[in-house]
Amino acid sequence: MPQLNPAPWLSILIFSWLIFLTILPLKTMAHTFPNEPSPPSGQATNPPKTEPWTWPWH
Repeated sequence: MPQLNPAPWLSILIFSWLIFLTILPLKTMAHTFPNEPSPPSGQATNPPKTEPWTWPWH
């Protein structure tokens, strides 16, 4: 039964995990978004004006 022979499959497993753990994290961490979000202008200096509700609750 060839499925019980671990020689080719163990090397394939180790090699694939080496690729997953070395090459792919470097590629995903190097990814940059084309449009970086910027903080909205004026929001930090001018807090929103809130007014209490005058509606009856019952």
